[in-house]
Amino acid sequence: MSQTPRYLLTAISVWYTCSPLMAQTQQKLNIEQATVYLSGAELLSTARLNLQKGENEILFTNVAGDINSQSITVNATNGVVVESATFQNNYLASEVFSPKAKEIKDSIELLADVRTGINNKISSLAEQIAILQNNRKVGGDNTGLSVAELTKMLDLVGARWESLLNQKSKQEDAQKKTDERIARLRKQLDEEQKKDFQPGGQLLVKFYAKDATATAVVINYVSPKAGWEPIYDVFADEVNHPVKLYYKANIYQNSGVNWSNVRLSLSTGNPTEGVQAPVMNPWYLSFYAPQPVAYNYAQAPQYNSYQAKKGADMANGGARSAGMQYVIDGVQVAGQSSMNNYVSVDNSGVNTTFDIDLPYTIPTDGKQHLVAVKKYELPASYRYYVAPKLDKDAFLQAQITNWEDLNLLPGKSNIFYEGAYVGQGMIDMRNVKDTMTISLGRDKKVIVKRERDTKLRSVKTIGTNVREAYAYNIQVRNTRKEPITLIVQDQLPVSNDKDIVVEDKETGGAEYDELTGMMKWNMQLNANEAKKVAFGFTIKYPKDKTVNNLK
Repeated sequence: MSQTPRYLLTAISVWYTCSPLMAQTQQKLNIEQATVYLSGAELLSTARLNLQKGENEILFTNVAGDINSQSITVNATNGVVVESATFQNNYLASEVFSPKAKEIKDSIELLADVRTGINNKISSLAEQIAILQNNRKVGGDNTGLSVAELTKMLDLVGARWESLLNQKSKQEDAQKKTDERIARLRKQLDEEQKKDFQPGGQLLVKFYAKDATATAVVINYVSPKAGWEPIYDVFADEVNHPVKLYYKANIYQNSGVNWSNVRLSLSTGNPTEGVQAPVMNPWYLSFYAPQPVAYNYAQAPQYNSYQAKKGADMANGGARSAGMQYVIDGVQVAGQSSMNNYVSVDNSGVNTTFDIDLPYTIPTDGKQHLVAVKKYELPASYRYYVAPKLDKDAFLQAQITNWEDLNLLPGKSNIFYEGAYVGQGMIDMRNVKDTMTISLGRDKKVIVKRERDTKLRSVKTIGTNVREAYAYNIQVRNTRKEPITLIVQDQLPVSNDKDIVVEDKETGGAEYDELTGMMKWNMQLNANEAKKVAFGFTIKYPKDKTVNNLK
């Protein structure tokens, strides 16, 4: 099948736009659903239209700004054909101001009105003072007045003059303060307008109806100015009780339109990452042969131009080529040749989606808005962990199995233990295997002490070598009223130099990893019980050298 030349499509598009037979109607879209990804959001909007026979041009408003044009889909019912759709940012709309900037702008306008009233009062008072000044020659013009009458008149004029001057002074002071307030607000407005606020957009859609009809329109598109990140509240009432995990989401959006009472879905997917799998090429090895470098400055612009052109010709993996997807009565229509290049990928088996039952309102302010997602009650085993070489305190930990079905993502956690907030942690399952460990904070009732045993410390020189012996004692005590499990971790040094030899290793009965030097003691401590472990080692090295990091 032959394809319509690109220039002909352009000419047809211009003719449609300029045709006087096609009336343009403005229609506001209703945003009903938002599927929020880790980066970006897909918005579903609807509208009901009454179309005349033939071509109809509708300008849809309440559209997000700076949207991904490749993601736009338009669906019209009752056999209505979608001929084209064109997106444009609406930089002339009042919504070009962020909510904060709009609030500041409104305050400036209100103060400007107040200042106008103050200025009018000052002008009125100045006019009254001028009238009194022009009628000061009472004695000369009114020689028939008695002294008592003249004195009375002068007193009245003096009192009136003083009152006017006082009122004028107060109004001028109020004017000065208003001007200062306006100046501060204007500076604040300038700073607010420098922020990355996204104005809303518009979508111009051309429909064709065989007969006059009503149609329901559904429009989907992806806005990059949104996203969410997980956050968790972890409650542990007491040891040996289940852990309560509240899965929440901080949602933000700066799309240029408010999401008012929309149905929210949170997806762990990220449409900006692309869907094309990488292709691995052979890995060839060769010997390095340094070459003399002679930089030719005359060729630099040509090289940069070539690189720029090369980069411009490249397409990101997973991106759709120019064009849009059009749908009529739920069926995709193959119109222009570019529509055939679009590849739809179903990620339902890869990503997890959380559907939120309650409607939410998320303003376009770029701020984080907390949304409850899920609540889990997780069976857990508890233990204490201490690494006294690094920190003298013991940390209570809850260990959770079968966490894979929770669909958790790495995120910050707020930890509550025995009804009190103990601090902030991190849930990161990327390096977790069978058991996920959640730290519940420090417990001062488990006392740990680590000391170097100076009696067993020795330094000897034997021939060309020095032998240094080190010994340590770790004492632990459980002052709680119930028995506990305590993991104690320490280490022996590991040598990466053949001239440094670690020998006479004494691990004190710990589980020992020869490769890393890590030692672990798994202790069961009854109430008020104390235990002690000892370990040590000897370092042998040449006497003319110094070993770093011995402590």
